[in-house]
Amino acid sequence: MNELFVNVKVDREERPDIDQIYQTAHNLLSRQSGGWPLTVFLTPEQEPFFTGTYFPREPRYQLPGFGDLITRIAAFYHERKPELAEQNASLLRAMAQMLPPASDAITADESTIRQAFQHLRDNFDFEHGGFGSAPKFPNPADIEFFLRQASQGNIEAEAMALQMLRSMAAGGIYDQFGGGFCRYSVDERWMIPHFEKMLYDNGQLLALYANGWQLAREKDPGLAERFSRVLNETVEWLLREMRSPEGAFYSSLDADSPDAHGHNEEGAFYVWQPAELMDLLTPEEYALALECFGLEHAPNFEGRAWHPYLAVAPAEADLPLFDSMRAKLFAAREKRPHPGRDDKILTSWNALAIKGLARAGRVLAQPQWIAAAQQAVDFIRNHLWVNNRLLATCKDDRAHLDAYLDDYAFLLDALLELMQVGYRPADMQFAVQLADILLQEFAAPDGGFYFTGRHHEALIHRIKQGYDNATPNGNGIAAAALQRLGHVLGETRYLEAAEGTLKAFDVVMQRNPAACPSLLMALEEWREPSVLVILRGPESQLAEWKLELNRKYLPNVIGLALSSALTDLPAALHRNSPDVVNAWVCRGVQCLPPVDRLELLLDSL
Repeated sequence: MNELFVNVKVDREERPDIDQIYQTAHNLLSRQSGGWPLTVFLTPEQEPFFTGTYFPREPRYQLPGFGDLITRIAAFYHERKPELAEQNASLLRAMAQMLPPASDAITADESTIRQAFQHLRDNFDFEHGGFGSAPKFPNPADIEFFLRQASQGNIEAEAMALQMLRSMAAGGIYDQFGGGFCRYSVDERWMIPHFEKMLYDNGQLLALYANGWQLAREKDPGLAERFSRVLNETVEWLLREMRSPEGAFYSSLDADSPDAHGHNEEGAFYVWQPAELMDLLTPEEYALALECFGLEHAPNFEGRAWHPYLAVAPAEADLPLFDSMRAKLFAAREKRPHPGRDDKILTSWNALAIKGLARAGRVLAQPQWIAAAQQAVDFIRNHLWVNNRLLATCKDDRAHLDAYLDDYAFLLDALLELMQVGYRPADMQFAVQLADILLQEFAAPDGGFYFTGRHHEALIHRIKQGYDNATPNGNGIAAAALQRLGHVLGETRYLEAAEGTLKAFDVVMQRNPAACPSLLMALEEWREPSVLVILRGPESQLAEWKLELNRKYLPNVIGLALSSALTDLPAALHRNSPDVVNAWVCRGVQCLPPVDRLELLLDSL
């Protein structure tokens, strides 16, 4: 390799811009989907001319051996320059043509949203929850889309969203002893995961389980209680294992860890043998563990070990024994060698965690979670906001790399959630700064946003895409967040940029609506703007109003509780400071008369 090439190893989490470009190139060159590892051979001008995912050391699986391959690639490069130049020019033209054509008007409508729902419904697994068969992923944007549809009276969407959340919470994809979700399930029943735990999954799932709790609270109190336990346990894991001393969050935990013989094995930290449980538990606890965690069945992990899942929920009378048993097993597992941790701090992933913590803390009235979200925002503002620009990543006190669209959009979205639980003037100022830079640096002339800013390092292609993946699409989140901030502040520039984004992806939404639920949710809020609720009054009286509002699932409501003591407010939020709480309900530029009774406010919503 060193004799023939200049070798560059890329961290795709720090450089998603490079990853997106060359995954796209791989798809065009090979007519196959990409993946990791991805091997790309480039000219000195960074133009790709041969790509592949996994190559074995020696020829096998109908794949060439890597040693033979690289000598052939080098010979091709040196001996066939004209052919190579023609191929590269064709590839760059094809990539340029992949940018979506903008529409003059937004023609995607309610029928587009129905089409997306129908496609997702057709691919839903009604037996186990989730989409398709194995492997199964959490698909957070799809769950949120279902939850939004449920709030509009779609009973099927509500059932599918709650089933998926219930199934994941009971499955082995969820860490039944330590909290937190793994990356995906290798089987259709959510039983055996790929054991890696990612910050971005858990941040998004915190928000979704909080929404699920709101939906289930009155209809299924038992399910709401299960969701509450998942939220508490996942936040405990997040604060215990993923939080830096300064309050930001690390990226991930490895799937592998040393087994009893010192060999790195996937899942070694998480799986059990029944004899271990017998040594740790009382007979009563052991019997309950066998029943609840499916340990009385045949081994479910590679035919030799047991990975716990919630086979049977404990009866209410057994909860004290269940909690005692679970605490003992957690304490014993803590003595095992832990999986490695990727301790780089990524702005976009932290933003997802901030939103999840803020949302869960608001819904379950947990001030510690809210404080943790605020501390993470303060870390980003103090360490990753440099010269009025965001940086993408930080490790060992070194922040670097220009931030991407997702960093700005996700953080703006998180700040809008955080201000609904505890308004801080600095957060609003930060939100405005982020929104302004989105427009200055990332906006495309024909609408929407590029993934990289105008001053970003020049690469062979500038990505602008609208599909959701494991994380939501930056264009969809930017459109929704700018719309909301625009309505809160009465700022038409933000509203126009959001509308321009929807025009830019109008064709994309209609062509493949199920692939871009984030854009569809922004489309819904463009069609029917969010309701702004401003609460103003003495701090001591606001708590009851906030508590009642936060118990209800109202995804189209932005609620800002502004203490009478607050004076540093944008002009659009200024209201008189009454002696008792008053609420102003606004949609667009239309506001109802102020309301001074909580039940009247709830009725109006």
